[in-house]
Amino acid sequence: MSRRRIPSRSLSLFAAAAAALCAAPALVAAPAASAAPLPLPYHHDVLPYLGHLAPDALAHRPAGRRGDHLTITVRHSGAGRTDGTFELYCHPRGGNHFDARHACDRLDRMTRWGKDLFAPVPQGAQCTMMYGGPAQAHVTGTWSGRRVNADFRRTNGCEIERWGRFEPMLPKTVS
Repeated sequence: MSRRRIPSRSLSLFAAAAAALCAAPALVAAPAASAAPLPLPYHHDVLPYLGHLAPDALAHRPAGRRGDHLTITVRHSGAGRTDGTFELYCHPRGGNHFDARHACDRLDRMTRWGKDLFAPVPQGAQCTMMYGGPAQAHVTGTWSGRRVNADFRRTNGCEIERWGRFEPMLPKTVS
């Protein structure tokens, strides 16, 4: 009886396939990554009408209102009409904000999936040492299905620029 030789190339392919089959159950049993998954995109124009809201939106939504809601508290802006606490609703627009239409439009243009629109200036950022005045703002609520809790000041060039990006949600200030 003669022995048939298996070419070494076929043997190595067979060994690779066998190794892959043995490794598959180990991959399935491996724990998931420790980092939390990114939230699914929330499109404010469609999901509420389909009866879906992002998880955080339900906790902050007044009865009968859909869409995004922010509470903006402004102090020391230099103008009496812009100091105080304002409610801003978008999608549909409403509230007692002094410029709801432009504020909602500006926030919509700035919103990017996966980016924190209200993120503070990064620590260690090199900012000009200029003072923009005593104006302060605190913003809470829900925007694009995410909770918002942000503080704004005009204490240096980076903070002044950040405040300016959020105008007209935040008022122009008189320094």
